Amino acid sequence: MDKRTFLKNAGLLGLVSIIEPSGLSEIIKSVAEIPSVKLAEDENFWKQIRAGYRLNPDYINLENGYYCFLPEQTLESLIRHVREINYQGSMYMRTVQFENKKKMAAKLASLAGCPADELIITRNTTESLDMIIGGLDWKPGDEAVMAEQDYPSMLNMFKQVAARYGVVNRIVSVPNNPSSDAEIVDLYSNAITPKTKLLMICHMINITGHILPVRKICDMAHARGVDVMVDGAHAFGHFRFTIPELDCDYYGSSLHKWLSVPLGSGILYVKKDKIRNIWPLIASGETNPDSILRLNQVGTHPVYTDLTVTEAIDFHNMLGAERKESRLRYLQHYWSDKVRRMPHIIINTPDDPARSCAIANVGVKGMKPAELGDTLFKKYRIYCAPIDGANVHGCRITPNVYTSTDELDVLVKALTELG
Repeated sequence: MDKRTFLKNAGLLGLVSIIEPSGLSEIIKSVAEIPSVKLAEDENFWKQIRAGYRLNPDYINLENGYYCFLPEQTLESLIRHVREINYQGSMYMRTVQFENKKKMAAKLASLAGCPADELIITRNTTESLDMIIGGLDWKPGDEAVMAEQDYPSMLNMFKQVAARYGVVNRIVSVPNNPSSDAEIVDLYSNAITPKTKLLMICHMINITGHILPVRKICDMAHARGVDVMVDGAHAFGHFRFTIPELDCDYYGSSLHKWLSVPLGSGILYVKKDKIRNIWPLIASGETNPDSILRLNQVGTHPVYTDLTVTEAIDFHNMLGAERKESRLRYLQHYWSDKVRRMPHIIINTPDDPARSCAIANVGVKGMKPAELGDTLFKKYRIYCAPIDGANVHGCRITPNVYTSTDELDVLVKALTELG
């Protein structure tokens, strides 16, 4: 490799000037008075945030929705925790493991705006929500309502309880570009019957980035005596909200996506008066039926992942939830607004800015999603996620705070040329 190529790659990797946490804090303080919407467009500022990540120069990563890798300062904290747990061994595991996990859960509860005794740390959204689906006392003929756009792991769990207990699953299809909140609320309302026991909805549909009117759906369902479980895998740490303001009964999320916690960490929220209704996934020694800790038995697991929650939240708070949300929404509209009206382009995400944030889905007429994804990667070095099903046919594009508009310009160029 010659010197010019090395320097180019090093610059892309962000290795030339990885910013120390104290330096990052000073950078953010310097823009404290700038409105977040205006700062969202300041590429010089976000270039400095980008310098805190180690990026692969071989491709443009626009698939942060599955897993967003850690900024370097959080990664170093994880490594430090791994070393410390390895150093302390069984002494740590037998003495302070559970106390520290409670502290981490309390920090997450504070971020979620809910009481600490209503939230636990799990391993991911699938574990959280499948615990609810599988843990309810289902009777033959009970009904559940969900959408075909929901995540396959949860849909598969509903299929299992249908086969095991005789539950009837009623499946709706959420429009990609609804005319109003009422259209979405009515869609779910029309699927509810006197036998409906549980309604599952996405906070943000993972394949399109569509943000649903959760509170309105919950109000409707509760008025008809139906509990609501929310899949918040892509919402927590992505845009601002608190769980209590949604008034749902159950909420699950994965922390390795938009909060950039290491792999293997999620949350489960259960409204206090609903805790006793759930059988744990793994039986625990907790005998209080109203304690959420009864649902938190996972056996021996990588506890250093839980410990890194602190540093991930610190990074999130230092950057600022409002700044982060504004930047993510800006990045999505930066590219999608440029191509949305092109005759060969299909955008499978609502154009109303309030109905989406970072995630959007794009298709090219005459191209299968797999072909589009393959072309984007091989010709333009863009990595994304092809989606082909549930009335969604295109590639999911998920930038994150380190993504530059220069990278999105490559995406716009590619989509323009594929017409």
